[in-house]
Amino acid sequence: MKRTLINQLPFMTPIPGGEVLIKGFVEAVRNQKRMVFLTVRDHTGLVQVVHDKREGDVSLTLVLESVTQGSAVEVIGPLVVDAQVKLGGVEIPVRAFHVVSAAETPLPIDSESSLEKQLDWRYLSLRRPENLLIFKVQTLLEQAMREFWKSNGFLEIHSPKLTPAATESGSELFTVPYFGKQACLAQSPQFYKQMAMAAGFDRIFEIGPVFRANPSFTTRHDTEFTSVDMEVSWIDSHEELMRLEEAWLLYAISRVAGEYGLEIEAVFGVKVAVPTVPFPRISLEEARGILATQGHFISHKEDLDPEGERMLARHILETTGNEFVFVTDYPVSVRPFYHMRKEGDPETTKSFDLLWKGLEVTTGAQREHRHEILTRQAEEKGIDLDSIRDYLNFFRFGCPPHGGMGVGLTRLLMILLGRSSVREVTYLYRGPNRLTP
Repeated sequence: MKRTLINQLPFMTPIPGGEVLIKGFVEAVRNQKRMVFLTVRDHTGLVQVVHDKREGDVSLTLVLESVTQGSAVEVIGPLVVDAQVKLGGVEIPVRAFHVVSAAETPLPIDSESSLEKQLDWRYLSLRRPENLLIFKVQTLLEQAMREFWKSNGFLEIHSPKLTPAATESGSELFTVPYFGKQACLAQSPQFYKQMAMAAGFDRIFEIGPVFRANPSFTTRHDTEFTSVDMEVSWIDSHEELMRLEEAWLLYAISRVAGEYGLEIEAVFGVKVAVPTVPFPRISLEEARGILATQGHFISHKEDLDPEGERMLARHILETTGNEFVFVTDYPVSVRPFYHMRKEGDPETTKSFDLLWKGLEVTTGAQREHRHEILTRQAEEKGIDLDSIRDYLNFFRFGCPPHGGMGVGLTRLLMILLGRSSVREVTYLYRGPNRLTP
């Protein structure tokens, strides 16, 4: 017999003498004097399964009375329409019941367990419908991103995650032995994105893991996460990159709002607002001035701190009604050596961050594509040129003006779904104190 997914049951017409087969987990058991009621769940929904003890099948009654919460089961029985049943207006009287895999009892977590304990038993916490929804949204979000890229001429790359040197600096680096040498886990696909520009790929994207040996215990940091990256050639300024990201986010978030907006609001209490474009632009210097009027001071050699990001976002929301804001024109002191510098202002880079509801979700910039200038900028940052020789070679034989950005997938999801930590929206979180399960 072919399996029927639970969310299809309310749309089926019961057939006299016909039966359905469902497969899922036991969500709850209510053992009453005359009846046994089970709630069974698969990845599409819940259904009520019932058994009348008075029908005389003692062995079936014993199995149903003893089945434990969380057990994987198969159920066969007729589909009965009953408007009084809250779960879809249908139920299944049991004709055959098979425990495929019995769960130990009691389960080690429930909905009230702490987040850390939920992460200890992640494969159980992921069974909860709200967690399943997170990954339905993630799947659609990535699908929408790919739809946008395909319609705009992007190619997908898969860059190596074992690298000979750091892509940013050595301060947040995981190293591993590599056949008598030392390799690094990639902090970013940055260098390889730019290689694709030198190769003439013109527009590329990548969705893949990156690794940061960052001993941070904040709600927005992790040591391994999924980075979403884009790089495009033949640009004139970082403004083109910001327009690209606006259009990309508008498309992707609109798709999520259209398909899951109502469910997200019902489950998480968050209304998915379709972005209004263009997003406001504000230079870092202007941002410092706004924050200073509110008593929050950022020096000219510093980036915005988390509190400054939140305060600036509140100001932008109050004055423009937009949840997003680009902060532009960062100083050389807080940007990597490969960011292009502004003509006539060599202390300022053609770069930006995107804040969404007060949290940085993107860093982007036009890159320096001229070999001699890139080399000089690396030397100014104190970088050993031999350690990045292969990277510098990308620019020796012609490279178009280009730029791009990196976006943290879990940060996007955390904000989109109104969650308090990236831990909640990561399939298996990795942080300084977590390497399991």
